[in-house]
Amino acid sequence: MNKRYIVSLTPEERQELQALVSRGKRAVWRQNRAWILLQADSSPNGPAWTDERISQAYGVSATTIYRIRQSFVEEGLPTVLRRKPLSRPRPRKLDGDQEARLIALACSSPPPGRCRWTVRLLADKMVELNYVDKLCPETVRQTLKKTN
Repeated sequence: MNKRYIVSLTPEERQELQALVSRGKRAVWRQNRAWILLQADSSPNGPAWTDERISQAYGVSATTIYRIRQSFVEEGLPTVLRRKPLSRPRPRKLDGDQEARLIALACSSPPPGRCRWTVRLLADKMVELNYVDKLCPETVRQTLKKTN
């Protein structure tokens, strides 16, 4: 990839990154990003490695290096060293009333010909009783596990 985003670290940023990689108790992804920025630094004090050399040295793809460079140039060092929050929280599949109905159903006697409820049977019965439109057995499993 062409070098559209040129990393040029200030002495303070370089010192902060070197301090981060010299301490051993840091997340690996954070240390890798710090190393990538240190090696990609094209300021007079930086080594200005190529993306290919960085990729070989740290075992990351050229796209990852490109994105780290882009994030540094556009948003700054703190953004590079911090994970992005999840873009969207997932809505709950069952509300409290539906969970209560599921638990009550699981505690009831199983259907004729069965000795116990399975998660598939519970999911199908919840749909059959019109408590929900559709329900995955995994949702049933997670809900029941949560309530134990």
